[in-house]
Amino acid sequence: MSEAPRFDDIRNAAARIAPYAVVTPTVHSDVIDARVGGTVVFKCENLQRGGAFKFRGAVNAVWSLSDDDAHRGVVTHSSGNHGNALAMAARTRGIPAHVVVPEGAVKAKVDAILAAGATVHRCAPTPAAREAMAAQVQATTGATLVHPYADARVMAGQGTLVPELLRCHPGLDTLLFPVGGGGLAAGCTLAAHGIDPGLRLFGVEPEGADDTVRSLEAGARVEPFAPDTLCDGLRTLVGAPNFQVLRDHAVHVVRVSDAETIAAMRLLWSELRLVVEPSSATVLAALLRYPDRFAGRRVGVVLTGGNVDLDALPW
Repeated sequence: MSEAPRFDDIRNAAARIAPYAVVTPTVHSDVIDARVGGTVVFKCENLQRGGAFKFRGAVNAVWSLSDDDAHRGVVTHSSGNHGNALAMAARTRGIPAHVVVPEGAVKAKVDAILAAGATVHRCAPTPAAREAMAAQVQATTGATLVHPYADARVMAGQGTLVPELLRCHPGLDTLLFPVGGGGLAAGCTLAAHGIDPGLRLFGVEPEGADDTVRSLEAGARVEPFAPDTLCDGLRTLVGAPNFQVLRDHAVHVVRVSDAETIAAMRLLWSELRLVVEPSSATVLAALLRYPDRFAGRRVGVVLTGGNVDLDALPW
């Protein structure tokens, strides 16, 4: 499944994942509001099962399978959060999970994948190596590929966080989310504009992984891609269907530096007592870097994950 989902797919996904996924809380800080000059509400997907939004898409994909397909299991390639999420989702259905992990992945995330019961397959740290190994495992096992982001079932599952957020805070006029491969970004975009076409949507990328910004400027996906950022969850080239959704819906994507991201990560810890990973802190970094774009606005912000290696904090 490489096409984008429809809004009905997101509604169906919400019902499908309801027995398994957490309806995550929202939090707010007067200090951060003052710094931004608007009202900011954070959707805490760092408190989702598995510590990241990825569980939504993974469990939707797993429970979308027929019994025959499910019996053969699922396979994916992932540097961490999606692999952990798919392993956990597979466990809810009692089926095998295979995760292809590139060398150099964050140890805490790999440990979580193993703890969730998946079989881990190592590969070289390149997109081509990841895809080749996943195809090999798929051919050997008959497992269904659940792509980390270019999969309609995954995008639909990720988008389910938006109706939750807007039900709690119906006055929001702007949404902000990180962009890596684009599964979250595309799902949130389709959900948001399915509910309110007037919502302003912003994506955020690290300066060292700004392929979506450059792709939108060029009018086509920019390849090849050599990321250079500490945001390990955002080092992925945006997927083709994901990019098309962002382009069709005129999503604004902005850049932030790693230094700004680390400062935002610390601020979230000190003001909200929330531990988030660098990829997740990019959204607050964007609010602080571009206050003129958000002043006077009511902004919903997706904190995507909190799987931090506490022995390797960036400060």
